[in-house]
Amino acid sequence: MHSKTLLRGFTLIELMIVVAIVAILAAIAYPSYQDSVRKSRRADAKAALLDLAQLLERNFTTANRYDQNSAGAAISTNTLPFKVVPRDGGTKFYDITLAVDQNTFTLSAAPYGVQTRDKCPTLTLTQTGAKGISGSSSLSAAECWR
Repeated sequence: MHSKTLLRGFTLIELMIVVAIVAILAAIAYPSYQDSVRKSRRADAKAALLDLAQLLERNFTTANRYDQNSAGAAISTNTLPFKVVPRDGGTKFYDITLAVDQNTFTLSAAPYGVQTRDKCPTLTLTQTGAKGISGSSSLSAAECWR
């Protein structure tokens, strides 16, 4: 007896259909992934602003003012423990600035580099705990700080 072996594989059209389906799924998933990454970087910036605000409040309890420490040394953006996010180095995504006087402060986190594509512009935080944004955005301050 003689047996025939039938070899069967995928046709080019079947492979092209699979490639097209994968491309469509990637086109949908990648922008969503990028948006999630930007949101996580924004969360890091918000946490950094809150940490710095706590630092300034602790200073206020000892020095009775925001713009100087208890030894009389000035507090400014340059004297903050960190001025960029992420704080541990790596690629910078936010610049931190401080506007301060004796009784008030405003901390700001301005997006930098690829983070400027985020829907939220510069995040701000004041001594009263007011969370805001500066710049034009399709989202409200509450949505950006959520």
